[in-house]
Amino acid sequence: MKLIRENGLYRPRMMTFIALASIYVCGCSEPIDEGDVRGVTDDTIVIGSWAPLTGPAALWGAVGRGTQAYFEMINEQGGIHGRQIEFVLRDDAYQPSRTVAAVREMVERDRVFAFVAGVGTASGRAVVDYIMENEVVWVSPATGATHWAYPPRKYLFAQYTPYFDEAAVLVDYVVNELGKTRVGVIYQNDDFGESGFVGAQVALEKHGLNVVEAVSVEVPDTDLSSHAIRLRESGAEAILMWLTPRHATIIVGAVGRLGYEPQWLASSVLADTELMYDLTEGAWEGVIFAAIGELANSAHPLIEQYREASARIVPEERASEFFLSGFRYAEPLIEGLRRAGRDLTTESLVTALESLDGFQGIGAPLTYTNNRRQGTRATFLARTIDGEHAERLTDWLESGVDIEQVIQRLEGPN
Repeated sequence: MKLIRENGLYRPRMMTFIALASIYVCGCSEPIDEGDVRGVTDDTIVIGSWAPLTGPAALWGAVGRGTQAYFEMINEQGGIHGRQIEFVLRDDAYQPSRTVAAVREMVERDRVFAFVAGVGTASGRAVVDYIMENEVVWVSPATGATHWAYPPRKYLFAQYTPYFDEAAVLVDYVVNELGKTRVGVIYQNDDFGESGFVGAQVALEKHGLNVVEAVSVEVPDTDLSSHAIRLRESGAEAILMWLTPRHATIIVGAVGRLGYEPQWLASSVLADTELMYDLTEGAWEGVIFAAIGELANSAHPLIEQYREASARIVPEERASEFFLSGFRYAEPLIEGLRRAGRDLTTESLVTALESLDGFQGIGAPLTYTNNRRQGTRATFLARTIDGEHAERLTDWLESGVDIEQVIQRLEGPN
């Protein structure tokens, strides 16, 4: 992926791949299903998604582009039971109001059979009830909030390890392996960031510790100097982040200018090592982060297959963690479609997804049942070495955090 430096930040160049996707997704004006099942014809299955291809979280747009490349690869291989995947990807610019409009259009005009991924906690919350009311299957929301699987919903299958679980694993590593006890948190002031913050609180309390300083960030913020000063004055030895790449870049730079050098620890939403290294001009080296999928430089056979497919299908795109996560989000949906067979209906897909028991692609093993909709709670930790590489520090780990305790904390005063 080409990066353009603009106002001190790197932004992705909108490439031909995206332009063609936009032409396709805006071109349908009539329902395209021919039979009794919405979005399914004799030779096609229509799948929908949204991502911030523009706006303050545009770097996460790679998730949607990765999903599209994955479906192109599946189509090259013959599709699913003789049907090709038609993928509708909409840009919501990380604005929930735009997500609402896009999802309604995809359901009512484009007639999607199912949704996959969909970036953003606030965006997802804005549309989840509508999607469920319309009985559209949604697989792998691209967010680790607790709203998707607790309580379970019939048509929703969560894959993303909850943010509170990765927070707890990061805290355990900070305390047990690094020996640090003064831990701060910087987080986006919404359900996404608060999930990580509360997870860190609960995990630290298990060690008899508290968060020494917590500072929140609003999506439009551009100056985080005061946040950096508060973190430095707290004496935090380690700081956990639940931020967009843009805000992570700003805070690391602001802290660096103060001559303050805490150990940074990041959510999986900042797992794109090469991107973050470039954005921070090398200051990302040594950052420890939670990962919920194999690293982009992994020798895992599927990663190698996906890198090869990416190079062939979209040679101008960088096969990053963000991009390859689009492949990972779609893996259980494709497996479910295969298991559902040629006689595809919403109910047969639900039944097929509920049969996944330890299914594993490039993420942690996934298991669903008729009353379990969180496929995994596992993560592993890695550390940035340089601009192109990260080293894996742990195996897959589960936090053991009490889900109900975290949800109660999230719903009540912090």
